[in-house]
Amino acid sequence: MVLDRPGDRGYPLLAIRGGPSITTQPVRPVVACLDLEGVLVPEIWINVAERTRIPELRLTTRDEPNYDVLMKRRIKILAEHKLTLKDIQDVIAEMAPLEGAKDFLSWLRARCQVIILSDTFAQFAAPLMRQLDSPTIFCNTLEVEPDGRIVNYHLRLPDQKRASVLALKQLNFHVVAAGDSYNDTSMLLAADARIFFRPPASITKEFPQFPVTQTYAELQAAFCKAAGL
Repeated sequence: MVLDRPGDRGYPLLAIRGGPSITTQPVRPVVACLDLEGVLVPEIWINVAERTRIPELRLTTRDEPNYDVLMKRRIKILAEHKLTLKDIQDVIAEMAPLEGAKDFLSWLRARCQVIILSDTFAQFAAPLMRQLDSPTIFCNTLEVEPDGRIVNYHLRLPDQKRASVLALKQLNFHVVAAGDSYNDTSMLLAADARIFFRPPASITKEFPQFPVTQTYAELQAAFCKAAGL
């Protein structure tokens, strides 16, 4: 039987001596759970607001922690301005990951399993994922009419970020999570170790127990400390 080498992709091995032979057992493997927008890519809706010159679309979960309220507001604004899914996808097509994000993600994926947990939608995420070398992402789905109008959204399940972290812990993973906003806090609280990346000051005041990082070098160091990478 072939075993991963010690330390490969978050699977360190623990040597156990029993009589004349040595066997190995994996300790809890590391999984990194990352938010997408604000951590690896710019905020999609802020870019849409700037491109369309509709300032009301600038609101994000940093401003409105109730995601249902936020999304219903967005869908209403899109309808009022007759904006379609294609209009938003055209904006996304011109976006790129944050500077340094791709290198950081490559560094992290070489050392442990990585899952992106995002409240964005599959229809938005695909082109950005390709630019990040197609990491695994868990996200949601938009309901779109044949003419391209966005009429509703569907969560994969309520509070899917927290649920995903708890499920991974049940599978005996050591979960280290990083996010930047209100909608990340339940995920962070559920994780074994948690890290803020460039959060607004208002959120850091509410959650002073989370270490704050401002650069990818600092985020990398925080992961090394939290997961022994």
